[in-house]
Amino acid sequence: MELYLDSADVREIDAAFQWGILKGLTTTPTFMHREGITDVDAAVLALAAKVPVLQIEALGQTAESIVAEAYRQEALGLDRSSTVYKIPVSLEGIKACQQLTNEGFLVNVHLVYTVQQAYMALNAGATYVCPLVGRLQDQGTDALSLVSDCVEVVERYGYDSKIMFSSVRYPEHVRNALQVGAHAVTVPYKILTQLTQNHFTELGTKQFEEHTRLVSVRVSEVMQTPAPTVRAAGTVSDALLPMNLSGLGAVVLINEDGSPTGMFTDGDLRRLMERSGAEGLNASLSNWAQSAPHSINASALLRDAADLFKSAQVDQLVVLDQGQAVGLVDIQHVLG
Repeated sequence: MELYLDSADVREIDAAFQWGILKGLTTTPTFMHREGITDVDAAVLALAAKVPVLQIEALGQTAESIVAEAYRQEALGLDRSSTVYKIPVSLEGIKACQQLTNEGFLVNVHLVYTVQQAYMALNAGATYVCPLVGRLQDQGTDALSLVSDCVEVVERYGYDSKIMFSSVRYPEHVRNALQVGAHAVTVPYKILTQLTQNHFTELGTKQFEEHTRLVSVRVSEVMQTPAPTVRAAGTVSDALLPMNLSGLGAVVLINEDGSPTGMFTDGDLRRLMERSGAEGLNASLSNWAQSAPHSINASALLRDAADLFKSAQVDQLVVLDQGQAVGLVDIQHVLG
């Protein structure tokens, strides 16, 4: 099924055609009016230079004026092989379609609301026949049955025309177009951008990214450096500034030789203040020193850190390199 963008917004057009999947662009005088375009001919030429196939309006009250308009637009510099002239269905429009297709033009007979109208367009050799689904559904009409019937007529009688599903209002309409066998669909940019979206896809992608990160990124790549350290022989007040600057709510307690001997956290500080008040600021940090603080080597994978966080039930790990504290890693650095 051919996929067209339905727009006159240059920003949308530039963005959508970078994807490389669109057959072409359909546009209307209404779209151009909405975009504030006053020089339609110049806009048409600019759009034709941007897209592989451009479908534009050829309006007129008689077949002769419609044909003349198509020739006039072609004379601006449009390529007959990549320009489709859109003609509203009518007896004069059908007559113009027949003449233009006989002369090698591509024609889209649109504003189709009945199978009878589609049948007339098919007999006139229209390249595309375009029922307007959204507008029909607004009137309470079974528009999907109309498109399905048009497709069946094309296939049963061997017409070369393509049924184009248009007036798309929702992503569901694109699924409908596929289900009824439409040969082409033209879709507004906002709807196009929703066609790849799904909540479960987003969750699955996030999970894959997280698991890939756990087995490919090392602790040294996410740790905070330098490690916020305080001498274990100091007091709680000595830990306040480095703890605050670290943004992690923890400092590593080290011995005189720089080896880690423990950790003091904001949780420890809160419990101390609740128990001792301001006097707790003079307490010795050695009370929180441990013989083996929870630590991990800088070269370890994040997966190893995640496992240690889980087994040790802690939120921070001291990061070691050759026995020295070189950084601090928080559980949020690993698990996001």
